[in-house]
Amino acid sequence: MIILMKVLKFGGSSVAKPERIKGIANILKDYYKRGEKFAVVFSAFGGVTDYLIKMSSAAANGEESYLDHFNSFSKRHIDSVNELFIEGDRKDILLELKNNHDVLKGLLKGVFLVREASPRTMDYVLSFGERNSNFIISHYLRKEGINANYLDARKVIKTDKKFGAAKVDLDTTFNNIQEYFTNHPEIQITTGFIASSKGGLTTTLGRGGSDFTAAVLANVLNAEKVIIWKDVDGVLNADPRYFSDTKLIRQLSFTDAIELAYYGAKVIHPKTIQPLKEKKIPLHVRSFKNVNKSGTIINSESCNNKNPSYIVKENQVLISISDLELSFIVEEHLSYIFMLLSNFNITINLMQNSAVSFSICVDNHSYKIPLLI
Repeated sequence: MIILMKVLKFGGSSVAKPERIKGIANILKDYYKRGEKFAVVFSAFGGVTDYLIKMSSAAANGEESYLDHFNSFSKRHIDSVNELFIEGDRKDILLELKNNHDVLKGLLKGVFLVREASPRTMDYVLSFGERNSNFIISHYLRKEGINANYLDARKVIKTDKKFGAAKVDLDTTFNNIQEYFTNHPEIQITTGFIASSKGGLTTTLGRGGSDFTAAVLANVLNAEKVIIWKDVDGVLNADPRYFSDTKLIRQLSFTDAIELAYYGAKVIHPKTIQPLKEKKIPLHVRSFKNVNKSGTIINSESCNNKNPSYIVKENQVLISISDLELSFIVEEHLSYIFMLLSNFNITINLMQNSAVSFSICVDNHSYKIPLLI
């Protein structure tokens, strides 16, 4: 049985700029110099997933502005390579990026021509963010003296074909990860968020799914701990962008963390906790900006946290549904509505049922909501 000391996960804000990537490299070098065994999961560069959604939506709407978004996406990664590497080390990296970008550009042209971006296409488009970031960072870490290997998670994490929120096939994934890590003793730099179906099609685990990727790796590899590095000091009782008097929650039970994540706390992905709870693997949320801060520990121990938590959810859509004849909303109607929500991978944040209508509040997914309606 393989045992990794730690699985480390860094979000998009931690690698949003080349100087932050350099800072992350210093954190990882400390682990490496101490001889610790670890794997790392990176998200796409901060804001890149939004680029990809915008360019896909524009292409699907027949707007040639999708090329502007694509050019911004491409330039950002090329600029990062130019800043992180000296000229002699850039050639092969830039060539590989160009090949990836050419594939993406061709894919977007197809979306533009047919005026549609299906969930299957969107998953493939969104995968370019994580693939670019992890490819670049793995090369940079090798330059900095860490024996790092780029692992495209599509090789090991297998799912069903529920595009946009794919369900992991745990048995196949378990065997794949065990075999891969046995044969590759290097420090694995792994793409978060993305996976593939058994037939090889690219799938995604839902927004924020990089945390879930780290949890799956930790579960399979019996990790000692998962550390998620954020731009905040740990799990706070409110988002500091909206509340000035936030408080650090120093400890949370797995159950409390699941509740917070379910209701929309952005610091943790909702599916992250369960694989860790199963193996009693603690989750440590720390700040890459303040590495000396203790952060938040999430584990199986119960705790008495008396501070209320406040969660703000932006960009919501209110959908009210009623029968054309204003008949009562009954179980048969509700069953049909929930079936559609499941088919389009849409999660309800709030719901209210009256005699003649059923109202839901959901995230404003630019491509899911029009399909649902």
